[in-house]
Amino acid sequence: MKKWVYAFNSKKTDGNRDQKDLLGGKGANLAEMSALGLPVPPGLTITTEACIDYYKQGKKINNDIKEQVKSEIKNLEQMLGKKFGDDKNPLLVSIRSGARVSMPGMMDTVLNLGLNDKAVEGLALLTENPRFAWDSYRRFIQMFSDVVMQIDSDLMEHELEHMKKSKGVNNDTDLNADDLKKLVDIFKSIVQKETGFPFPQDPTEQLWLSIGAVFGSWNNNRAMDYRNHYGYSHEWGTAVNVQSMVFGNMGNDCATGVCFTRNPSTGERALYGEYLVNAQGEDVVAGIRTPAPIDDNNRNDSNRHEKSLKEIMPKAYSELVEIYNKLENHYKDMQDMEFTIEKNKFYMLQTRNGKRTTLAAIKIAVDLVNEKLITKDEAILRVRPDDLNQLLHPRLDPNAKRHTLAKGLPASPGAAVGRICLTPEKALEYKNAKDKALLVRLETSPEDLAGMIAAEGILTARGGMTSHAAVVARGMGKPCVSGCGALHVDYKAKSATIDGKNYKEGDWLTIDGGTGEVIEGKVPTIEAGISDDFAVFMKWADDTRKLRIRTNADTPHDATVAIQFGAEGIGLCRTEHMFFANDRILAVREMIFAENTPDREKALAKLLPFQRDDFIGIFRAMNDKPVNIRLLDPPLHEFLPHEKHEKEDLAKALGITVQAVDLRIEGLHEFNPMLGHRGCRLAITYPEIYKMQVRAIIEAAIQVSDEGIKVHPEIMIPLVISKAELAILRKDVIEVSEECLKKAGKKIPYKVGTMIEIPRAALTAAEIATEADFFSFGTNDLTQTTLGASRDDAGKFLPIYVEKGALVADPFVNIDETGVGILVKMATTEGRKSNPKIHVGICGEHGGDPKSIEFCHRTGLDYVSCSPFRVPIARLAAAQASIKEKQNNK
Repeated sequence: MKKWVYAFNSKKTDGNRDQKDLLGGKGANLAEMSALGLPVPPGLTITTEACIDYYKQGKKINNDIKEQVKSEIKNLEQMLGKKFGDDKNPLLVSIRSGARVSMPGMMDTVLNLGLNDKAVEGLALLTENPRFAWDSYRRFIQMFSDVVMQIDSDLMEHELEHMKKSKGVNNDTDLNADDLKKLVDIFKSIVQKETGFPFPQDPTEQLWLSIGAVFGSWNNNRAMDYRNHYGYSHEWGTAVNVQSMVFGNMGNDCATGVCFTRNPSTGERALYGEYLVNAQGEDVVAGIRTPAPIDDNNRNDSNRHEKSLKEIMPKAYSELVEIYNKLENHYKDMQDMEFTIEKNKFYMLQTRNGKRTTLAAIKIAVDLVNEKLITKDEAILRVRPDDLNQLLHPRLDPNAKRHTLAKGLPASPGAAVGRICLTPEKALEYKNAKDKALLVRLETSPEDLAGMIAAEGILTARGGMTSHAAVVARGMGKPCVSGCGALHVDYKAKSATIDGKNYKEGDWLTIDGGTGEVIEGKVPTIEAGISDDFAVFMKWADDTRKLRIRTNADTPHDATVAIQFGAEGIGLCRTEHMFFANDRILAVREMIFAENTPDREKALAKLLPFQRDDFIGIFRAMNDKPVNIRLLDPPLHEFLPHEKHEKEDLAKALGITVQAVDLRIEGLHEFNPMLGHRGCRLAITYPEIYKMQVRAIIEAAIQVSDEGIKVHPEIMIPLVISKAELAILRKDVIEVSEECLKKAGKKIPYKVGTMIEIPRAALTAAEIATEADFFSFGTNDLTQTTLGASRDDAGKFLPIYVEKGALVADPFVNIDETGVGILVKMATTEGRKSNPKIHVGICGEHGGDPKSIEFCHRTGLDYVSCSPFRVPIARLAAAQASIKEKQNNK
C-alpha cells in the first residue's frame, strides 16, 4: 500500500528535512526536529501527493489515506494517554498546511480541533480551568467556521468586539469563562443562521472536513496570487500536518511566540522576535494584541513597557536560545521559529528558513561564509537574483523637508510614496492606472495579497514586527510600517486619521520602513547605496560566472549607471532613440522627404555631428569597454508627425504644403510595419543612412582615441535574413570605416556583425556567420516572429495561455526554450562551425531574466545584455547558472 501518512514523534520519525517535496517544508522540519530530540508535540503529516490525489478524486480524501490517518491518531492516543473524541480527556489537534516552500499566511489553519459541547466541559474539569476550555472552544468555532464553512469571519469578530465593549475591556484575555461561554452560544447561532445546519459535534467529521479545507486552500486566490508572484508551480500541492495541541492560552504561565535567529530586516546576528502571554499562535501574527519583546534587544516604541520573555520566563528563554543555536548550526541558515510554552514547559511548533529582506539575505550569506558554516557557492545560491531589485531602489532624501505625522514599527526597510488606498481593490485600481498606491489598513490579512503586490508600500495600525504585513512585505521587498498606534482607519468613510488629522483615499503619504516614520505628502527620494557586504557578495559572483554582462544603454548617463552596477560593455545602443531629440528631428524629417540621394545626403550631413557627439559621450563613459551600436532599425514613418499643428510646422519648415506632408505619410504607411521597410532593408534601399551613422561612429572613436581612451566599436546591422544581404552592407561599413581611419592616420579595431531576430537568419546562421564578427540575438523580435505574436498585443491572451497551461510562461518574459531557444542554440552552434572566432550574445529583454540567463549559460553564449538596473541581477543569475552546471556535472 502506498504510504500517504508520515509520523513524527520522539520514538518514531518517518521523514526528514530532505523530503520537502513530499512532506512540505513544515512536515519535513517537524520530522527533523523530532529526530534531533527537540521538544516537538507529536503528530503526523499527510503528503503533498495526497493533496494531488484529493483533486484527482474530485476533492475527496481516499479511503487509504483515511485509514492511515486513523492508525497514526491511535498511536498518538497511546503515546499521550488521551482519546480523540473523548468527552473527559480529549485529544485535541491542530490542522496546518505545509507547502514545499514557505508561503506565510497564504493557506489555512485550524486549531483546537476535537472540541464539542461535551468535550469542552470535560476539558474544563480536567484542567480545572473553565476559562481556558471555553476560550479554546470559541477559537475553534471561529477558525473552523471561517476556514471550513466559509462563513464571513467579520460576523464573529464583530460579536467578540461587542462583548469586550459591553464588559468594558480591551483584550480578549480580560473576558471570563461565562463571557466566553456566551460567545460560544452566539457563534453557534451564527453558524446555524448562515449555513442552516448546527455546528458539527463529531470530531471525526471535523477532522476530515478540516483536512479537505486545507487541501482546498492550496488553490485559494491568495495562495495562487502568491505562487504567481514568486513563480512557484501550481502543481506541487500542500501537505497537511495533524499535530497534538499544546496550549499557550491556559494562563499566565503559558505563552506563544515567533522569533528569528537573525534580524530579518538587517541580517544582524541576534535573536529577533516577540511573544504573548496567555495566547495562541495566531494571536501573535494576527496583530490583535501588540506582542511583548523576547529580550531587551527587541524593544521598540510599542512594547518598551512590556516585560520581556527573558524577564518573566527565564528558563524558557534559555531553552529558546539553546534551541536557536542548535537549529541554525544544523540548518546552516537563519531560522524562523514558532514556539509555545504550556505551564512553563517549552515546545517547538515549527522551524523554517526565514523570509528576509535582500539586504539581510546578503549579510547573512556573507556572515555564514565567514563563520565557516557554508561555502561561497552556497552563499551565492541563497539570494534570488530578482530580489536584488530591493537594493537598487530609492530611499528618502535625508535633506528633504518632511512633516512626520506618526511613528510605527520599522517592519520592512525602504521608502514608499503613494496615494492612500484603504482596500486592495483600490490599490490595484491605482496600479492599473499607472499611479502609485500606498496600502493603508487596520491590519493586513492574506486576502490583501493582491493589493500588497500592487502597492508601493504598506502601513498598518495594528500588528508587530512578525505580523502578516511585516513578514509578507519583507519577503516581497516592500517597505512596511506596522503597528502605528496613531493611525485610525474608517473603511465606511473611506478615510484615515493620523494623529488627529483626517486624510481621504487618494491623498499622498510617505512611509520609511527603516525608521517607522509616517510622513505627510510626497517626500523626494534618492538612489540606493550599496553595502560593503553587497560588494563582497557580488565579487564572489563575478569570480564564479562565465557569462559576461553588458548593458543596453543609449546615453552616457545610462552607460555610467550600468558601469557602477558592474556592466562590462554595451550590448545594445539603439541609435534611433537619438533621432527624436528636438535639435535633430527636423533634419531626420528632411531626409525622409528628400526625393533623391544628394538631398538625403545633405539632410544626413546635418545629423552627422549630432550622432558623432552622441557616440563620443558613450565611448568616454565606457572607457576601454566594448560598445555595440545598432544602426537604424525602425521604419521611417515612426519619425513623422501625427498632430495637425506638428504637420503644419513641418510643412512650413520644409517649404511644402500640408497636403504634401500628408501624402508622404500616407506613402510610408505599412499594414505590418514590424515586418516592413525597416532595419537593414532601409540601408539596402538608402545606403547613405547607414554610411552616415558608420562615419559618425568611427569619427567619434578616432576623437576619443586621441584623448588616450581605448575604444572598441561593434557595428551591428539589424534584421538581416541572408548572407548576401549582410555582405552588401558589411562592404559599405568597411569602406566608410577604412576611409575615415586612413584620413586620420589611425588604426582602431572594430567589428561588424548582425542581430539574429528573424527565424530565417537563425536557420541560415552557418552562411551568415562567414560575413559576421558577432551575432547578437534580438530575442524580442525573434520571439515575435517565431511565435507569430505581437509583443504589444499578446498581453490580451498570454496570461490566459499560461493559466490554462497552453504555455509554461510568458515567452516575452522567460525565453521559449523549446521554440525560440532551439533557434538560438542552432544559430550559435552552426555559426561557430563556420566562424570559430565569432562571439555571440543576447540583447533582448531576456538578457535580464534569470531563467533566460541560465539558458544562455547552458547554450554557451559569451554575454548577455540588459538594462542598467538589471546588471547586478544578471551577474548573480550568471553565477548561479555556473554553480548549477558544476553541481549537475558532479
